[in-house]
Amino acid sequence: MNKVLDRAYTPAVEIAREYYNSDDADNFYFLVWGGEDIHVGLYRHPHEPVYDASRRTVAEMAARLPELEANTRVLDIGAGYAGSARYLAREFGCPVTALNISEKENERGRQKNREQGVDGLVEIIDGSYEDLPFEDEDFDVVWSQDAILHSGDRRRVLEEVVRVLRPGGHFIFTDPMQDDDCPPEALEPILARIHLDTLGSPGFYEETLAELGLVELAFDEASEMIATHYGRIREVLIEHEDDVARVVSRDYIERMKRGLQHWVEGGRNGHLRWGIFLFHKPSGAST
Repeated sequence: MNKVLDRAYTPAVEIAREYYNSDDADNFYFLVWGGEDIHVGLYRHPHEPVYDASRRTVAEMAARLPELEANTRVLDIGAGYAGSARYLAREFGCPVTALNISEKENERGRQKNREQGVDGLVEIIDGSYEDLPFEDEDFDVVWSQDAILHSGDRRRVLEEVVRVLRPGGHFIFTDPMQDDDCPPEALEPILARIHLDTLGSPGFYEETLAELGLVELAFDEASEMIATHYGRIREVLIEHEDDVARVVSRDYIERMKRGLQHWVEGGRNGHLRWGIFLFHKPSGAST
C-alpha cells in the first residue's frame, strides 16, 4: 500500500522536503525526537521520556474524536514517520492514509508498518498537503500534528482539508503557532531557522476555517508544552551528543541546539501558542 506521486512543490514545501530528506535531519528526528512521533508532546513532568509524552498527544487527540472505528477513513497530513497512523490502525482498526513530503521518512514509516503488522491498514503516500491527491469528501477524519507551519500557503492547506473532508467529519490538528499579538520581530530567530516569514496563529486558524464552513468544537490549549518539549529534546540531544554525532554532523548538532533554545525562549516569553484544535464539518455542507 505505497504510492508515490510526481508533483511540483511550492518553494516552502520544497525547502521542508529537502531538509527532512537530509541524512542529518532524518537521523536526528529518528534517534532523538522519538522515531515514531515527531511532534510536540504532552508532558506530565519536564524530564519525562520524549516517546511517552509524544504518544500521549496522539492518545489525547484520538480520545477527542467521536468516530474512530473500523470503517472510519482517516487522512494524516504531514505524517512524519506515520507513528500516529499506526497507533490509530492498531487501537481502532481504521484505515489511515498518511501523506508526507519526505521520501526518507516515508521509507522508514513503511518499514515500521511491516514490522508492526499494519501494512494492510496504513498507506503512506509521498506528497504535499497543499495539493491533496484525493477526491472531494473522501475522508471521515483529517488529522495533522505540527506540520502545517511548514507551508508557505496555509490557507491553501486548509482549503484542501475542507475539500476532502466529508460532511459530518472532523478535522483535528496541532501546530506550533505565534500568539495573535506577537511582535513581528520576536520570532525572527525561529523563522530564519525554518525559512518562513510567519507562523500561523489561533486567530488565523479559527477565522479561516470558519470562513471555509467548519465549526470549532474545541481548542485545548497547552502552550506551555512548547518550552517543555523543545527543552526536553535539547536536553536529550546534549545528553547523547557523542552517540548522535556518529550519524549526525557536529555542525547540524550545534545549529539544532541553538534552534531548540530559540523555541524554548519563544515559549517562555509567551510568543508561541500550541494546543489541540477540533473542528466539525456540518452535515449538509458542500465542498
